[in-house]
Amino acid sequence: MNGAVVSEPAAAAASPPTQASLEWRFSQVFGERSAGEEVQDVDIISAIEFNKSGQHLATGDRGGRVVLFERADVKDSACRKEAEKADYSVSRHPEFRYKTEFQSHEPEFDYLKSLEIEEKINKIKWCQASNGALVLLSTNDKTIKFWKVQEKKVKKVSEMNLNPLKGPTNGKPAGSNARGSSAYLPNGDISKSGGLPLLRLPVVVTSQETSLAASCRRVFTHAHDYHINSISNNSDGETFISADDLRINLWNLEISNQSFNIIDVKPTNMEDLTEVITSAEFHPTHCNTLAYSSSKGSIRLVDLRQSALCDTHSQIFEQPESPGSRSFFTEIIASISDIKFSKGGRHILSRDYMTLKLWDINMNSGPVATFQVHEYLRPKLCDLYENDSIFDKFECCQSGDGLRVATGSYSNIFRVFGSGAGSNEATTLEATRNPTRRQLQNPTRPARSLCTLTRVVRRGAESTGIDANGNSYDLTTKLLHLAWHPSENVIACAAANSLYMYYA
Repeated sequence: MNGAVVSEPAAAAASPPTQASLEWRFSQVFGERSAGEEVQDVDIISAIEFNKSGQHLATGDRGGRVVLFERADVKDSACRKEAEKADYSVSRHPEFRYKTEFQSHEPEFDYLKSLEIEEKINKIKWCQASNGALVLLSTNDKTIKFWKVQEKKVKKVSEMNLNPLKGPTNGKPAGSNARGSSAYLPNGDISKSGGLPLLRLPVVVTSQETSLAASCRRVFTHAHDYHINSISNNSDGETFISADDLRINLWNLEISNQSFNIIDVKPTNMEDLTEVITSAEFHPTHCNTLAYSSSKGSIRLVDLRQSALCDTHSQIFEQPESPGSRSFFTEIIASISDIKFSKGGRHILSRDYMTLKLWDINMNSGPVATFQVHEYLRPKLCDLYENDSIFDKFECCQSGDGLRVATGSYSNIFRVFGSGAGSNEATTLEATRNPTRRQLQNPTRPARSLCTLTRVVRRGAESTGIDANGNSYDLTTKLLHLAWHPSENVIACAAANSLYMYYA
């Protein structure tokens, strides 16, 4: 069923009471393109991340740039307290504004491997702010950079010793005489032959004006043979991990020339390779625990206290394969593209190609809930494989209260599901100024076979079709990246080069 939610009874006891569906509204958009405007590849957004407080938002693009936004609407705490006493909620329109941007990465070339390294930002992670400065990590395929963004007072030249009031008169330099010898000027300067005063160093003073400056404090490099797919900060505030296809390294934020390899799944013979690492994340509160996902659809929980090299997991989460359901595409669509811990660390949210799954770290027999994102595409897996769409990496996110989850799909739409006990919430939103225009009328009805529908061919490729609700879909427009505000129902998502924000 399209948009169906399959829950396990074990989740009912731990989940909050059922909540009403949220009504999502358009908040704002940055970088909206006009109709017919061509999007440059370097402008396409490739990473989105809120900071821990939710007051700042960072985006990275394929051109290696990082753009920062800050919260513009200020909440009046007194009014909110009064509203809570009156037993009603205050709904304010959240607003962010552009803060600054900087060039994080440049294109490079690895001469030893004859490999071109793209400047595209793969991930951004906020670090703990220090002395009023914003601190974050950004990475491309090979290099991680540690950035500090802070306001600096502008320095200006206040004065020079050359007094304009004592300028030359009647065609002769001030202080000159008939013999051309040195003479003293009224302001105390000495004039040499020719009448020009000796220049002194200018006086530079710090003005009250400030400007934002981004400085790269450290560069973490030469530690990954394969493309970096994840970085994650530790709750200890001192370390972070970086993961590629076969290895996960542990770094100290203060030491850029040394890292520790804590997980290595590379076999002695590469022909024996059966799975790769697709995503990794630290537990939000336990500094010794991390999770990583694989291309086989499994999630492994690792305890750093067990050994220096954590190739042996403490727990593994995977869904047993249904008998007789295996096909050529089974393993491809089972590959997990993203995992996220819940705010409290009790649950792990994972996204594979077709579904969104919620796991309880205390129960590894199977997911406590499964959300079907675009089941109407299942009959089209062969076409999706031929045009490489089946390898698209969709991200996922969860609300701060843990009651809802969200992920993207094609045609620039994203789905919001209720993850509480008994919740049937399944909302479809489009990244436009009118997000509900593609709302599913019946999100739980069975998907129709696309074999009976007329195929729409555009530009010689089968990139469009009809979804389960009769709406056309376009495989060339995909919503891969989105983020949920840590404490409010605010979602930021990227549609090509445009950043859309919604609130409920």
